[in-house]
Amino acid sequence: MKVYRGKRSIFAFCMSVLLAAPFMAQAASAEKPNIIFILSDDLGFNQVGAYGNTPIKTPNLDKMAKNGIRFDNAYAGNTVCSPSRVALFTGRDGRYMSNNSNTVELNHKDITMAHVLKYADYDTTLIGKYSIGQQMGVTDPLAMGFDTWFGVYSILEGHRQYPQIFWRDGQKIRVRENEGGRKGVYAQKIFTEEAIKYIEQPRENPFFMMLTYTTPHAELGVPEEYSNQYRFPEKEYTGMKGGKPADKYAAYYPEPVEKPNAVLAGMVTALDDYVGKLIRTLEKEGKLDNTLIFFTSDNGPHDEGGASPEFFKASAPYKGQKRDLYDGGIHVPMIVHWPAQIKQGRADKTPWIFADVLPTVADIAGVDLNIVPRVHTNGKSIKGLLNDSPVKMEERVLYWEFAKQVGDPNSGIIGDTYQAARKGDWKAVRYGFDAELELYNIVKDPSESKNLATKYPSTAKEFFDLFEEYK
Repeated sequence: MKVYRGKRSIFAFCMSVLLAAPFMAQAASAEKPNIIFILSDDLGFNQVGAYGNTPIKTPNLDKMAKNGIRFDNAYAGNTVCSPSRVALFTGRDGRYMSNNSNTVELNHKDITMAHVLKYADYDTTLIGKYSIGQQMGVTDPLAMGFDTWFGVYSILEGHRQYPQIFWRDGQKIRVRENEGGRKGVYAQKIFTEEAIKYIEQPRENPFFMMLTYTTPHAELGVPEEYSNQYRFPEKEYTGMKGGKPADKYAAYYPEPVEKPNAVLAGMVTALDDYVGKLIRTLEKEGKLDNTLIFFTSDNGPHDEGGASPEFFKASAPYKGQKRDLYDGGIHVPMIVHWPAQIKQGRADKTPWIFADVLPTVADIAGVDLNIVPRVHTNGKSIKGLLNDSPVKMEERVLYWEFAKQVGDPNSGIIGDTYQAARKGDWKAVRYGFDAELELYNIVKDPSESKNLATKYPSTAKEFFDLFEEYK
């Protein structure tokens, strides 16, 4: 606190404060917000209580949705991890992506959200899973605009809930507590603790935190305090027990899981608990009001390592799951919380996509993308929606493309390429360049069960021409 000295009277000082108050309030309201983007891994649309009738407990996320905006038509960048995350980081949809398979990584020339926010003097950090740039010093997080990072680096590291390695700013950290089959350090808990430490640090600049949890992606694992909250009908996942694979994913997830439904539900509840801890930390630090928080998932729910999306109706009311371009694979929960701007909670039905996040945060931070060299985005800012008097967005085409790998999901050998697009109420999919186009009214028919391509040929042709242009 500044100490005033000299002959100035208390009356004069008080008057100066009163006169300055409107300008101080105006300056405070104009402060750039902190931005936290929380990305879960393979969380289904209907696995958050705010979106449906799931038996999974998510009280903190439900409260976020009640006090913020629950977006009902938000979409991931793709139906699998890597292209979805590259789309998110760079603001590109499938039309602008050079590779829409799960082998894609960032290119050293790419401009990310973190790069963009440095133009507005943001401190930037990445905590959690990275997996989209494994050339240290070239495409690692420090090279991609983040001042600091902590977490797991490669895709396969992100498959472990009790990893034996963490990374901090390019340096490998051995986790002895998880060696030899021990489960002493749960990754999601550590990510949360790192995030809390970062929030608590004093700083002069606003901050941007990309917090990328690795749940509820397989492997299935969680501290028992969370899984013990659930009692479900169960079928044991045997992994490689007895030397025989339980399913096609057993090589990746060899350990048996006695109660996979309870464990998966516990993973989501743990994630919710950790989000609650972050919000309480922000509140304690006096930072909650002007912190913009996004919470979402990188794609639809998985069926790996014993997980059963059917049991939880994880994609409901949509059809499909991870690796599908039906809506169940790409239509994700999206909750936005920003008390300074969003004072009345609501549900918003505007369709938007991961490619929109980069231009949105640039817009909020006051960065003109025209002055950012090499930025390459076809997303649109949704800043106008993030308040209590939302500005309606123009109708546009959202597009996805997924190059499926043959056999093993990570074989690296590309097979069929799927395409999907949405415009207004219409959604089209094509499962292969030579496959028949399917057309649905995604609002009236969220399960994509009534193909209307024959009934509405002109609409079908519009999507067909789009698919042909980008195949």
